[in-house]
Amino acid sequence: MSLEIDGDTESTTPVWAAFGDLMSVLLGVFALILVGVIGVQMQLSSRLDQEVRQRQVEAQRRKSLEQALAVPLATGRVTLVDGRIGIRGSVLFALNSDQLQPEGRELLKTLSGPLSDYLRARDEILMVSGFTDDRQVRDGNSQFADNWELSARRALTVTRALIAEGVSSSSVFAAAFGAEQPVSSNADEQGRAKNRRVEIAPMPKPSKST
Repeated sequence: MSLEIDGDTESTTPVWAAFGDLMSVLLGVFALILVGVIGVQMQLSSRLDQEVRQRQVEAQRRKSLEQALAVPLATGRVTLVDGRIGIRGSVLFALNSDQLQPEGRELLKTLSGPLSDYLRARDEILMVSGFTDDRQVRDGNSQFADNWELSARRALTVTRALIAEGVSSSSVFAAAFGAEQPVSSNADEQGRAKNRRVEIAPMPKPSKST
């Protein structure tokens, strides 16, 4: 009888030892998973905090820009949609002209400071785009070959005026769209006046090739 009991004890001892080893391994794995989860949560929390701070800074910059635009926005001289500043062509130029009017020059002067601050805080550049209505400028005006040239010359004029007021020349460029991409109908003068415009819009800088 004694011999049988001793035999059972010897056979069960390795089982408990293996079970203990298994539990140790499981606890170790659980600890590693827990540490990993905590690390991921900390990273997510840090990224969330950074994103919140960035959005706060962005909101402040937009607020400063909106404050600078408060008067021209109220008078209808400019629009601000999704960060794009639209300036009515009649504010900047006389009909079929690329020479800045005094009112337009003063407006660009008030915008140059907030725009420079905006660009210094972001990895972006400004695209100054010229647009026209669909009427051909060659009728009675031989200075420009077509609407493409008129929109290009106007965009360049605004770009140079901003640079003269302190906007970095490496942070702004001009683009011409002619009569393309109208914001209103060209069927009447009111719509055509809306389409004769210049837009100033931030966009990401081109990536540098390595």
